[in-house]
Amino acid sequence: MASNQPAYAPSPVAAPTGEWPFGERDDESPRPAASAPSFDAYDQGSDPGSGPDDAGTRGQLRLPRQRTGLPARGAAVGSAVLGIAAMAAVGTAGVAAAADAPPAAPPISVPDAPGFPDALPPVAAPAAQPEVAVGTPSYDPSAVSPAPAPAPAPASAQDSPQAGVTDPGEALRARIIGQVTRQREAAAQAERDAAAAQAAKEAAAQKVRDQAAAAKAEAEARARAAAEAAAKAEAERLAQLAASYVKPVASYTLTTAFGETGNMWATHTGQDFAAPTGTPVHAVHSGTVTSAGWAGSYGYRVVLRLDDGTELWYCHLSTMVATSGQVTTGDTIGRVGATGNVPDPHLHLEVRPGGGAPIDPVPWLYGHDVAV
Repeated sequence: MASNQPAYAPSPVAAPTGEWPFGERDDESPRPAASAPSFDAYDQGSDPGSGPDDAGTRGQLRLPRQRTGLPARGAAVGSAVLGIAAMAAVGTAGVAAAADAPPAAPPISVPDAPGFPDALPPVAAPAAQPEVAVGTPSYDPSAVSPAPAPAPAPASAQDSPQAGVTDPGEALRARIIGQVTRQREAAAQAERDAAAAQAAKEAAAQKVRDQAAAAKAEAEARARAAAEAAAKAEAERLAQLAASYVKPVASYTLTTAFGETGNMWATHTGQDFAAPTGTPVHAVHSGTVTSAGWAGSYGYRVVLRLDDGTELWYCHLSTMVATSGQVTTGDTIGRVGATGNVPDPHLHLEVRPGGGAPIDPVPWLYGHDVAV
């Protein structure tokens, strides 16, 4: 029966039993074992005074002494075997614990391998596969699977700034320099783009200004041309008017003619054109007003001198419009009235060539293509 004590524990020391404790004796004769005392757990039936130790052991558990049945040499061998078994068990437990332990963590970082960029080039996604209707699976031998995407080409010396650099520090330095260079190039490109955009904006604005200026100049040129054409037409009209003659009154009635006699005059020196008071009186021809005002029996009178020196007298006017300066054929120089020595409103027109004696106005008007 195996012992519950560990292998390395010392063997219990037995009380002297009359047996040789250090192995067998020379005479090889066993000593008789001492008889074990009777076991009475609580010594319930013994007499309190039956023994010398009754006073000290009364009511206590009495255990029998352990009997050493094996020789000392056998006990030593058993202890050695138990020790070896214990060491084997400890070793097995350690191996099991080592097997159950998680693997060691990999290193946190390793130096960059030369010749590889920081980011892999983009790989084209495979083409979308046609959808297959759900149903009985079938095999189509003519179906061809899409070709795999081509493997990315290895980075060249221009693509990888650390190509050919084996030192990690130099690789980091080359990468930083490349990043700074790219940032500078991007900033320069941004400045160039901004300058180009600003130049395009200014060019567009200048184009708009040029178009506006051209449109304005064209409008001004058209206006000048129109004004010049109008001025030319007016000049032509005035020239025609200057060369032409018109009636002194547009609506009239011929009354007293040139040379007639009457109770208010001995000989009539002009032609009378009867019309309501206020009817406009026009310049028969272009000329210059040399006199305008009250003239006695003629009433209010305007004297118009033509370019050939002929004088035209407009008499008995109610109002004088032109009193001096140049007038053109057809201009209004006054209005019909009844001022002076007259009984009713009318225009008394006299024609005096060279400012001399009067002549008959009707033949003179006919001579200038004016029918009255």
